[in-house]
Amino acid sequence: MSEGLKPLPLPSGITSRIVPHINGLDMHILEAGVSEPSPASDSHRVMLDPPLKGTATPLPAAERPLLLLLHGFPEIAYSFRKIMVPLAMKGYHIVAPDQRGYGRTTGWSTSNGESFRVLHLVADLVALVLALGRRSVACVVGHDFGSLVAGHCSLVRPDMFRSVVLMSAPFLGPPSFVPATGPCIPPADTLPVELAALDPPRKHYQLYFASPTSHANEHMLQAPQGLSAFLRAYYHMKSADWTPNRPHPLTSWSAPVIAQMPEYYIMHADKTMAETVAPHLPHTEPFWLTDAELGVYVAEFSRTTFQGGLNWYQFSISPELRVFSEKLINVPAQFIAGEFDWGPYQAPGSMVRMRQVCEHMGPDGCHFVKGAGHWVQQERPEEVVKLITQFLAEPLVTGMLEGTGRN
Repeated sequence: MSEGLKPLPLPSGITSRIVPHINGLDMHILEAGVSEPSPASDSHRVMLDPPLKGTATPLPAAERPLLLLLHGFPEIAYSFRKIMVPLAMKGYHIVAPDQRGYGRTTGWSTSNGESFRVLHLVADLVALVLALGRRSVACVVGHDFGSLVAGHCSLVRPDMFRSVVLMSAPFLGPPSFVPATGPCIPPADTLPVELAALDPPRKHYQLYFASPTSHANEHMLQAPQGLSAFLRAYYHMKSADWTPNRPHPLTSWSAPVIAQMPEYYIMHADKTMAETVAPHLPHTEPFWLTDAELGVYVAEFSRTTFQGGLNWYQFSISPELRVFSEKLINVPAQFIAGEFDWGPYQAPGSMVRMRQVCEHMGPDGCHFVKGAGHWVQQERPEEVVKLITQFLAEPLVTGMLEGTGRN
C-alpha cells in the first residue's frame, strides 16, 4: 500500500497492491480471484486466505481470464467492491485500478494536462496488462467516464481488449474528420449562450467541470456543508433514491430541451456543484453506500482532491483521436445502465449512435437495471454480475475469448 496510508476496508476476497512503473505511474489496483502472486507482485501482496468459497483448488490468476474494471468520476477502484468477488467466483481474475488522477495511484501531476488525454489513459492500461504478465483482457468494463476509456481500449487495441462492457455512458466513437453533424453533436459554440439565456440562466456541468476558471475543485473540496455531506448528496441525487430522476430520450440539443435534465447536469448558472446538491442531502443511510463506505471516498478525495478527475473533462478528448475517424468497435459489446440514470440520455441520440459504433452489440445488448440509478454496480450489484457473466457466456464472446486465460 502507499506509504503512510491505512489499508482500505475491503470485503473478504479482495486484495490491494501497488504495481510500479506503469507508464510513469505506480498504479494502485484491487484484485479478486488471485491464488498466487502474478509477475508484477511486490511486497504489498495480500493473499486470499482461505481460498474463495466454491473452488476446491483455486486457479492461479494467470489461468483465469482477466476482467479489467474502470471507474468514473468521482469514484475510485473501490466502487467495484460489490461485484469483484462474485465475478471472481465465476472463474475470472478481476483487476480494478485507481486510474490516473485518482486514489492511491501516484506519479501523475495535475499540471501535465496532456497526460490525461484518452490515448495516454489507454496506454496506462496497456502497460498495466503487460505488467501483470498478460497479453489480452477477456473484457474491459467501464463505468461513467471509465466507459469512454473502455470504449477506446477496445477501439484501438481490439487484439488486447477482446470484449467491452460500457456502463451508464454510451460510447460515441472517436472525433471525426467528417463534418460533425447529427443529434449526438452538441452545438459547442452556441449551447452555453442559449443555456445562459434561459430564465433562470443555466450552464452545462461538463463545461463547469472542464473550465479552470470555474474553480470546481475548490467548490467541492471546500464545500460549505463539508466534503462528506457534499459527496453524500451528490451520490444520492444521481441514484434511484432521488425520486425526481425520471430519465427519457431528448429530442435535440436546444437549450429548453436540454434543461429538462436535472440540475446536477444542467446547473443554475449562479450555483456551484456543492450548492446545487446541498438541499438534497438524504436523511437516511442508503443500503448501497453506508456511512463507512462513504468515508473511504471522503478520505481519498480529501487527500488527492478532485483535480485529477476534473482534468479528464478538460483534456481527455484531443485532436489526435481523429486518426481513428470512422473506426468502429469490432469486438463484442454490451451496455448496462440503471433505469433511473440520465447518463444514457444526456447526449441526444447517443444510444442510437452507440449501436452504430459497436458492430457486435446485438439487439439485446442494452440493459436497464430495475431499481438502479447512475451507480448501477453499487446499487444493484447482483444484477450487474448476472448481466456481465451472461454476456461473457454468449457464443460470439466465447469465440473471441478462446485462449485469453493464459496470455
